[in-house]
Amino acid sequence: MQVAVKSSVADQSTVYRILFAISFVHLLNDSMQSVVPAIFPILAKSMQLSYVQLGWVAFALSMTSSIMQPVVGWYTDKRSSPYMLPFGMGLSLIGMLGLAYAPSFSFVLLSVMFIGLGSASFHPEGSRVAYMAAGIKRGLAQSIYQVGGNAGQSLAPIMTALIFVPLGQFGSIWFTFVAALAVLVLIYVSHWYNQQLVYFPKASKTKETRERNGGKRKQITYAILLLIFLVFARSWYSAGISNYYQFYLINHYGLSVKNAQYYIFVFLASGVLGTFLGGPLADRFGKRNVILFSMLGAAPFALILPHVGLFWVYPIFLILGFIILSSFSVTVVYAQELIPGKIGTVSGLIVGLAFGMGRLGPFCWENWLTFMDCILR
Repeated sequence: MQVAVKSSVADQSTVYRILFAISFVHLLNDSMQSVVPAIFPILAKSMQLSYVQLGWVAFALSMTSSIMQPVVGWYTDKRSSPYMLPFGMGLSLIGMLGLAYAPSFSFVLLSVMFIGLGSASFHPEGSRVAYMAAGIKRGLAQSIYQVGGNAGQSLAPIMTALIFVPLGQFGSIWFTFVAALAVLVLIYVSHWYNQQLVYFPKASKTKETRERNGGKRKQITYAILLLIFLVFARSWYSAGISNYYQFYLINHYGLSVKNAQYYIFVFLASGVLGTFLGGPLADRFGKRNVILFSMLGAAPFALILPHVGLFWVYPIFLILGFIILSSFSVTVVYAQELIPGKIGTVSGLIVGLAFGMGRLGPFCWENWLTFMDCILR
């Protein structure tokens, strides 16, 4: 029976309609998440929020959207939950509605937590859908899925410039329609997902895989921890650029809030291209080489960025964003191959825990600097 199942999975063709559907929803989901940092300059002015308070908003989003992902992934590995996808997106819809009408800092935090919980419900199951629809093209499938999310994140500065600067905080009401559209698409995807469960045994049924990997448990654990650390470091830097570099552009170069967003968009948009091409590059040059290139190749550009004139920020961001995010989908596929049968847990660890902890880095650093400033005074 197991041989038949494996044969069925191996012969499965790539289901592009599902891949593009889940990638599209990934774009919608992450664009809603991106509303939070995009609205930071608006909230800073309208509610007189400090950098530390904005950091708490980012913290609330990361704790719910990223840190909870391994928990959701672990649960869904044990008990398949196809319709968790539209349910989670419904939570995001509630959060977007609350953010549009939030009268205070505490209400903003509560709304952001709903958005985060919706995202935590989506990502592990979304990654599982991409795995199921991949057939033999795992790298390509993961690139298609992840590029949707990175494209959604790259829209944050554009949303600030075109929506939140002219409309203010209430502009987030438009994203309730985005959430509603995502729910409709996910109902269709979840129906397909439910039909495919017969071909994909739960992690608990893959004894053969666990026995084969038992002798390599230490090496696999070390490799997973290393991948988590690399994703953590990459996410720390990316979060610092996307969340806080706009304030550096405003204060150091004298740019307006609107004009500062275009620089952030260049960094994030080039990262989208890097995410998409990272999979094919890994197929050609190897996963390890692409990961090393992503980390080491980005370092020189990151080091010179604070010391260049405004003219050079655009080209540096074009190169830096591409290089640093070229390993995004590669690390996910690498981890999934190390621990097959636990797609939700692995995706939660890499895309959720490691990515989320990295995004908390700038927040923790900001609070540390504030604490040291108080001590020195």
